[in-house]
Amino acid sequence: MGIQLEKREVMDILKGTNDLSIILAVKKMLTQKKKDWWDDLTDEQKEEIKEGERQIERGEFVEYDEMMKKFR
Repeated sequence: MGIQLEKREVMDILKGTNDLSIILAVKKMLTQKKKDWWDDLTDEQKEEIKEGERQIERGEFVEYDEMMKKFR
């Protein structure tokens, strides 16, 4: 199914409903600003991720497959 057909089907469903709560819920979903997961992290979590990136840049890491050999 193409996106245009999906849109038409959703519009038909919305046109056919008189349930205000459904209409408002769909409206909210479509107009809500998309949040970036990064914005929900604490400063400490962000710093830990940044430190992990710096470690990778310095070559201070072990490849996944190498690490898994220890557990096989």
